[in-house]
Amino acid sequence: MTRKRAALASLAALTSAALIPATALGAELDHVHVAVPSTIEAVGWYTEHLPCATIDARPDAIACGAIELEFVVQATSGSTQGTGINHIAFSFADVTAKMAELENVGVRGTGVRLQRFADGATLRDEPGLFLHGFIFDPWGTRIELLEDAELLGFHHVHLSASDPAETLDWYADVIGGERARLKEQLDGLKLDNAWLLASEHGDGTPAQTAGRAVDHLGFVVPDIETTASDMRDRGVTLEGSPELPANARAAARRAFVLTPDNVRLAVVEAGWAGVDTEAATVARESREPYTPPMTPWGEPDLQGIWTGDAAHGIPLERPEDVEEAETLTAAEAAARRERGTLNSIWGYEREWRDTSLGYTRMAPSRQVAMIVDPPNGRLPPMTPEGEALALAGASAQPGRPAGPEDLNTWVRCITRGLPGLMLPRVYNNGLQIVQSPGYVAVQKEMIHETRVIPTEAREHLGAPIRQWLGDPRGRWEGNTLVVDVTNFNGNVSYLGSSENMKLTERYTRIGPDALEYEFTVDDPTVWTRPWTARFTFVKDDAQYEIVEYACHEGNYGLENILSGARAEEQAEIEAAAQ
Repeated sequence: MTRKRAALASLAALTSAALIPATALGAELDHVHVAVPSTIEAVGWYTEHLPCATIDARPDAIACGAIELEFVVQATSGSTQGTGINHIAFSFADVTAKMAELENVGVRGTGVRLQRFADGATLRDEPGLFLHGFIFDPWGTRIELLEDAELLGFHHVHLSASDPAETLDWYADVIGGERARLKEQLDGLKLDNAWLLASEHGDGTPAQTAGRAVDHLGFVVPDIETTASDMRDRGVTLEGSPELPANARAAARRAFVLTPDNVRLAVVEAGWAGVDTEAATVARESREPYTPPMTPWGEPDLQGIWTGDAAHGIPLERPEDVEEAETLTAAEAAARRERGTLNSIWGYEREWRDTSLGYTRMAPSRQVAMIVDPPNGRLPPMTPEGEALALAGASAQPGRPAGPEDLNTWVRCITRGLPGLMLPRVYNNGLQIVQSPGYVAVQKEMIHETRVIPTEAREHLGAPIRQWLGDPRGRWEGNTLVVDVTNFNGNVSYLGSSENMKLTERYTRIGPDALEYEFTVDDPTVWTRPWTARFTFVKDDAQYEIVEYACHEGNYGLENILSGARAEEQAEIEAAAQ
């Protein structure tokens, strides 16, 4: 317990006896509640880039001076901008050096996104105030970095308000603190450990903070019952009575208050230590006996819209640092998926991130790796020919493309190939299955590829006929659809596979909303033995929609690559003529 909280705890007894209104004593800003997909990743990001430190026995919180940031895994609907809490701020002795450091980190993965001013600069000197700039964490919280030697570390919370003066008066009257002017220029509320500033929201009333990147602010009070009573007397609306939250780490109670401008605020007792909200486990990963529903013609019914979002982040091979683990913890699984998300999208806006905006109803899979055979969870050794092919591919220098045919299938929006197109990624993980007597149609959202698989006995196409996704032939083995795929054209390799690859897929409905997908790669040209991988799709007809994959409509990369190549050729011609 910090000295601040210990003092408040001691004061609480005196307050109760004397019935002094808590607001007369003044509440202190205790914590900022930040919504994230992974507490592990959030703690790592903030302690790496900002003046904050971990807290013993609190894996989901950090201390930024006298203020704590509490990270909670919950779905969010957007960043802090546009809400009643515009941003939080940290002060540095040399903000120029700090901003340069963060700019060098870059945005890729769990990097830092810098907000530039209209002139392209990342810092601006406000005369009489301070040099300042803005960054965003990877999950939508806007953060101001400034240079103020009088208060280093956590500096302020900046509110957006319909009427800043009225808002600050409300906080001063209800919460406490001293109305003051920061640097004699900015109206604010001076708390014991930080500033509360407010500026006018330019478009009516700000959006509510609940459900956004910064969900609420927490203030610690000496006596929560007295505070609650005093707030009600002042006409303040409380969301229920003070209570001990489920899974609270201490006996301190909490009550929520709705403040002006849709800011959610919590008042907590001294000793508050947050709530243990580790992500839920994935019960669907256990294999229980299950009898699937049947189609009218007597086949297991696999139809519906499924999503691989829960499986995003599972590596193909077992990582060396989890040699013995059977499964990950829920928190480890959430962190792994978020790392995969951030490393997949880096420059994309957060709206691309299906797996971290709460679109999936299922917690991240705790499966350690996809490969289940060989038993060590890793790819088997390559053949000498496979090693030679891999070496040739790695050393090949891409030439200047003469036309689109010289570019890969991803750039040309043709295919992701098999089995690659089935694997979960950061977005477009939808899978739709439609059945009829004698056929199963499998459509993957990424590139909108639809495979029509016959399930009645018939021979494969002749060897000369080879296709991007091979030639599939299906059959039912009990409740499992088994699909043998041959006759690949070899133009879209998976991990170095050749046109000789034989792929065997197995689709098994293992629960009302769980579809196990298993595939075996047998390519004796490349690997010394076949290998098998497995993961689970989740049924989500009620929420998930297969949307149009308009790749070529926005494929300016293809046009620019080719026009750039022609420009280079022309420049070389002109240089040679001089």
